[in-house]
Amino acid sequence: MSKLKYKVIPEGMLNDIYIPVTAVFIDYADVKACNLTMYEACEKIAATIPGPAGLNMFDMTATTTNSNGIMLDGAMVCMAASDYGKINKDFGYLEMVEIPYSEELIKEEPHLKQWKKLFPDRKLFMGPNPNTKAIPIHNAVLTGRAGNNNSGTEMMHYINMEELLLPISGQVEIMKDGKVEIGGTGWTISVGIGMVVGEEYGRIVPRRQWKCGKTAHNSGEYAKFLKSHIPVIAADKSELAKSIINALQAGAVPGRDIGAAPSVLSISRHMKIKPDYENIEENAYAELASVGCTKEWIKADVEELTTEEIIERAHEIIPGIDNPHRFNVTDVVQVKYVEV
Repeated sequence: MSKLKYKVIPEGMLNDIYIPVTAVFIDYADVKACNLTMYEACEKIAATIPGPAGLNMFDMTATTTNSNGIMLDGAMVCMAASDYGKINKDFGYLEMVEIPYSEELIKEEPHLKQWKKLFPDRKLFMGPNPNTKAIPIHNAVLTGRAGNNNSGTEMMHYINMEELLLPISGQVEIMKDGKVEIGGTGWTISVGIGMVVGEEYGRIVPRRQWKCGKTAHNSGEYAKFLKSHIPVIAADKSELAKSIINALQAGAVPGRDIGAAPSVLSISRHMKIKPDYENIEENAYAELASVGCTKEWIKADVEELTTEEIIERAHEIIPGIDNPHRFNVTDVVQVKYVEV
């Protein structure tokens, strides 16, 4: 008998936010060590959780993108939703697609120019195959009361309609036992996550439905309210800053290659990297302006900082998260084992 390790944030109160379903995080390396398939591992863990749960599995030797096209150190490879210890076999489990490297892909999805510069020889996983998934919209899985949406970044209890936002960069920090910030999503992040890039197998939006410079929300001033009331578990801003800096140093241009989110613009200003002003559409500018990122703010002549200074002052520079509290992951995440 061997034991499979997994991490858990249980349903209930965490600090001063409500976790609506148990959130589970699994390392694919541990699954392989137990000679299990990904689905078998999710089933084994789900059987230990009587209530609704979302389960996300990561390959920390791979890479993925966040909604703005920033490439990260680790990738989700499957997600599941369970309830009463079971996973719905038709709608409760979904695997992500490995994306092979090609020059044509980089041409069509230019944010991926980061790949060979930052994560050479790593596999790339983003969203599922949009042509074969059982649920036609959103990249979602569901079982009973539990929903796991947008490739595992939004978990919801479908009866009380409570939701939790889990940006992929925050989940990578959970897998690495790093640092997270917990609070309310607020206006700025609600706007920022809509500044997407075009991806055929996108984690959030498939089939390149939006090109960089557009807004997926397309809601004007209302965009800031879309997710603002939802609790969020995000990466510590110093860690988020490192990822954004890496993307910018790899040659990704805000508004042309990577999404012109407030977090990206806040850092690019201090690095004296100009976004592609002409490629950012007026609808996107309107949403940015609603949270203070006006054209004048974007173009303002601010102090140039070194990357070390930006990381050190990240909590001052990067806006977003209402009433944030910072934690070491080990202080908020439980480690458990199931016999297999």
